[in-house]
Amino acid sequence: MLSFIDCHLSLKKCSPFNGGKFEGWGTSFCWWPNRIGYLDELSEQAAKLFFDPKEGLGLNIIRYNIGGGDDPTHHHITRTDSMVPGYAINPSHDANGYHWSYDWNADQNQRNVLIKVAECYGKDLIVEGFSNSPPYFMTNSGCSSGSVNAGENNLREDAYGAFASYLADVAQHFSKEWGIHFQSMTAMNEPDTEYWHALSDKQEGCHFDPGESQSVMIIALREALDERGLNDILISGTDETGIDCQINSINSLSEVARETIARIDTHSYLEGDNEGLRKLAQSYYKNLWMSEVDGGDTSGFNAGEMGAALWLANKIISDINGLLPAAWVLWQVIDSHISSYGYMGNKDSGKPDYTGGYWGLATADHDSKKIILSMKYYAMGQFSRYIRPNDTIIQAGEHVIASWNQEERKLVLVMVNDTNEKQSCKVDLDEFALKGAKICPIRTSGSIENGEHWNRLESSVLTENIFETELKENSITTFVIR
Repeated sequence: MLSFIDCHLSLKKCSPFNGGKFEGWGTSFCWWPNRIGYLDELSEQAAKLFFDPKEGLGLNIIRYNIGGGDDPTHHHITRTDSMVPGYAINPSHDANGYHWSYDWNADQNQRNVLIKVAECYGKDLIVEGFSNSPPYFMTNSGCSSGSVNAGENNLREDAYGAFASYLADVAQHFSKEWGIHFQSMTAMNEPDTEYWHALSDKQEGCHFDPGESQSVMIIALREALDERGLNDILISGTDETGIDCQINSINSLSEVARETIARIDTHSYLEGDNEGLRKLAQSYYKNLWMSEVDGGDTSGFNAGEMGAALWLANKIISDINGLLPAAWVLWQVIDSHISSYGYMGNKDSGKPDYTGGYWGLATADHDSKKIILSMKYYAMGQFSRYIRPNDTIIQAGEHVIASWNQEERKLVLVMVNDTNEKQSCKVDLDEFALKGAKICPIRTSGSIENGEHWNRLESSVLTENIFETELKENSITTFVIR
């Protein structure tokens, strides 16, 4: 009988990005810290649960949302977390361009969570600054949620330099005043879509056509950063919604703009030619991140609360094996909120049904001041707690990903069984000379109330260079072999 997983691991199939060293796992700060950051109890819990490498997920990448800020007379965004304040105030416009001043007390909630994470777990922290929209007064629609026609550019033709200056000023202030230095920055988020329309009830967003518009923005941001002595901040781009759209975006950039970006960031909501994007990044000598994804789907058979967890695990495996990226970043770790009072006049969504599909890994209960975890949280930890920065990702087979650390002589395998039966697995480890090494299995299965949560199983010894095991039904199992 064929094994459910049957593959041969080869060091010839290592990730080619960032010198073969994995940079880590992360989350967007758009928008959950904006909602919980007013409360130290929730902020400190979040820092520990999501960023502590020993007791939490061990995330080490943050994509910080630099808000554009909407027209203060607008009140159309009704999501309680997504109305992120901008720093620019008192705007004006004349023949000499755009003028504004800064309110550095704005966005205290998101910044509070960032600083708590940095204080406790900042040693290996990577922070990227990104924008969903320019400030409203630089847009054609006068609205930071998008243009009147969602398929048209919303940044005014004469505002590219002003927008770049705004982002660069924020980066400079973060570095000088708060000790947070962005590793990278991007001015666009899913730019080649028709999602972002004026007066949306959801979020900020801005369309940029592929080609000239995106190229001018990239070059303007590079120039603005350099003018402020921030030459070491990398420019990434272009965070398109899906893989094929990302390929088109990179191919459409001017030569100067393409040379300006140091890393290709892609979202993977829309799957496509992963190998094509990977080879494109290699051909231009660019690093590659999978910089945002999540979803409300499920996998498995009668999996209950594991359904959403199995979906996330399968998505991670698909992205990692297909793209071999240097980092993998989740959308929001907290996507739902419970509150008797709501926030800024709007009602919170409440806790989703954890037996179905949902976004995020946890729910913030503002009444009890506690974060309610889901099985997706434990699914994420099966990867992020054991495949660590500076490990090397190795392309593996279906249902499995692998990493290798030469210095530590450590091999990590994460395997998913999304069937309702036990499954046998076989992996050829002949290239790694690990015979006699200790095998430590860790497993997640079942439910929050009665399931396994990073359950350490009985260890064993690798007696041959072929690793064989059996996987529990509807489970995620990590094997640390060293």
